[in-house]
Amino acid sequence: MSNNMMIGIDIGTTSTKAVIFEENGKVVAKGSEGYPLHTPTSSIAEQDPDLIFAAVIHSVKQAMEKSGAAPEQIMFVSFSSAMHSVIPVGADGKPLMNCITWADNRSAEWAEKLKKDMNGHEIYLRTGTPIHPMSPLSKLIWLRHDEPDIYNKADKFISIKEYVFAKLFNQYIIDYSIASSTGMFNLEQLDWDKEALELAGVKPDNLSVPVPTTHAVSGLNPVYAEEMGLLASTPFIVGASDGVLSNLGVDATQPGVVAATIGTSGAIRTVVDRPVTDPKGRIFCYALTDKKWVIGGPVNNGGMLFQWVRDEFAASEVETAKRLGLDSYDLLTRIAEQVKPGADGLLFHPYLTGERAPLWNPDARGSFFGLTMHHRKEHMIRAVLEGVIFNMYTVLLAMEEIIGRPTKIHATGGFSRSPLWRQMMADIFDQEVVIPESYESSCLGAVVLGLYALGKTDTLDIVSGMIGSTHQHKPIKEHAQIYHRLLPIFIKISRNLEEEYKAIAEFQRQLF
Repeated sequence: MSNNMMIGIDIGTTSTKAVIFEENGKVVAKGSEGYPLHTPTSSIAEQDPDLIFAAVIHSVKQAMEKSGAAPEQIMFVSFSSAMHSVIPVGADGKPLMNCITWADNRSAEWAEKLKKDMNGHEIYLRTGTPIHPMSPLSKLIWLRHDEPDIYNKADKFISIKEYVFAKLFNQYIIDYSIASSTGMFNLEQLDWDKEALELAGVKPDNLSVPVPTTHAVSGLNPVYAEEMGLLASTPFIVGASDGVLSNLGVDATQPGVVAATIGTSGAIRTVVDRPVTDPKGRIFCYALTDKKWVIGGPVNNGGMLFQWVRDEFAASEVETAKRLGLDSYDLLTRIAEQVKPGADGLLFHPYLTGERAPLWNPDARGSFFGLTMHHRKEHMIRAVLEGVIFNMYTVLLAMEEIIGRPTKIHATGGFSRSPLWRQMMADIFDQEVVIPESYESSCLGAVVLGLYALGKTDTLDIVSGMIGSTHQHKPIKEHAQIYHRLLPIFIKISRNLEEEYKAIAEFQRQLF
């Protein structure tokens, strides 16, 4: 076992993972712990920050115990984290409410006002975070006006990663990457944006101190060091957000290389050498380092829709899979394979939880279009899988207006286990799709950034020697032609239904 090991931690929406790597990228051991997402209404999506902090401690402890590594063998710990969370904390550092996650939509009305009446687009052009309820800027405006008791008691407003670092090191810092996803961080100045802070009603003292993603911290609280099995002197790299580190972890940092990820949700991202925003406000721009920036778009609705199909429409197929000893998703994929590309003209718009990119519309709703008596369950299953990829491709089209056509697509996430879904992406994108052998891409990206931060390497490109590729799919010409005919219909429907989305969403909100 190597004496130079590294720990990458990824604080995700449903769980925290800790992965111990050797310096060459080989995985030594993993630890993980899940936690619930509280969704008592369709608008609320909160988590207990102390459960997440405990998950960080326990996942590292678990990985260390599995590895058998001694504390002195760990060179450093580096962090990845989900974006857009907000926790109001008092002067004692204790949370005044649960962590408000990216999926929380209570600030939807304020996001709309920000977009239309409060100079929101100009703020986006400076800060790189599209105007949407996911944005901490929108969340703070909502807290200020709708939850004044909590807002006025708060000493600081921080993200989940900042909360973890504050407990571990007793200091409030925020990396440029997480800061650039708040909607309040000026990308050119690398500091808080004055106008955004005024709208939120906060001062820089109410926020953490921005630091580079390569910033190292030492002096770990001895109690937590012992619990995790680390030395108190172990350097911690503040790291970046999960999205940008996933790009790094799948070797998608060179010009023209695009990372497409579909897990529970999804995203399309590419790396550029300077901050870039979109005149139409469709894409984000977040920091990886002070010299590399990631642009792209996240989608709300990814693999969760395959789960929705399984749970709501495929009870008999799930039972059949159990009897045959098959994975239920594999059986559903086999059923979908019986249907021709394009599902015989059945389209599915995958907006069951509203949508971020490319619509940035929390009121968007899902629908099947083109249903006839000819269509059966297998058509609907295939249409759902195709709809997720169609939607991802519309994000890529927006990016192409800025960066041109990509040279490579690196695809990752749970969907990559499905040969059918991988081939769909190649056919709909009409481009070769490569699946890198990097199952913990955000954790790997975090440790590569850590090596760079500590001067162990002078380039992030070393990641290319740490991963291989597992699958490659080239587009099938006949399939690509069918999808090319259907794509304009898919796009036009979602653009034309904006008023209807708003009306039905308002009706649904009155019900719940």
